[in-house]
Amino acid sequence: MKSARIILAVALLSLATTAAVAQQSDAQKSFDQLKTLAGTWEGRVTTQPLQAEIDGKPIQASLRVTSMGNAVMHEMRGAGRPDDPITMLYLDGDRLLLTHYCDAGNRPRMTGKMSPDGKTVEFDFLDVAGSTQYGHMHHAVFTVIDENHHTEDWTYMQPGDKPVHAHFDLQRSK
Repeated sequence: MKSARIILAVALLSLATTAAVAQQSDAQKSFDQLKTLAGTWEGRVTTQPLQAEIDGKPIQASLRVTSMGNAVMHEMRGAGRPDDPITMLYLDGDRLLLTHYCDAGNRPRMTGKMSPDGKTVEFDFLDVAGSTQYGHMHHAVFTVIDENHHTEDWTYMQPGDKPVHAHFDLQRSK
């Protein structure tokens, strides 16, 4: 009887460990997918509703694996715009997190999950530090088309919970 309890305890511990590793590996798979985007990208942005100051304009994105492989830094610049928002993507235990250092003066965080086909990593809003007086980034989606083409979809929540969607169609330039 005592040995049956020990075997049962070991089996339950093994199942719990396997479940934790599976969750962690999903986050790790998503993070590894994002690391493949390291490089310089160029393309155009389209917005909904129309944001004339950026819609159709050229955009450049740079993604760099940093911190000994523990973070991906994402930087985006638009033609004729002074802003230069930085986004950090990283693992926190069994979660994939994104922190966006926004030109609106705040830092929203989002949690990421990979689609079943392994091509898309979608980030949902978790929380925000700083003022949301001018709005905040609320959602992001990275979709890998192939090694030289990916899209990014970002949703910015304006004051009054009015969303602005921006779609970036990007080609690898380096």
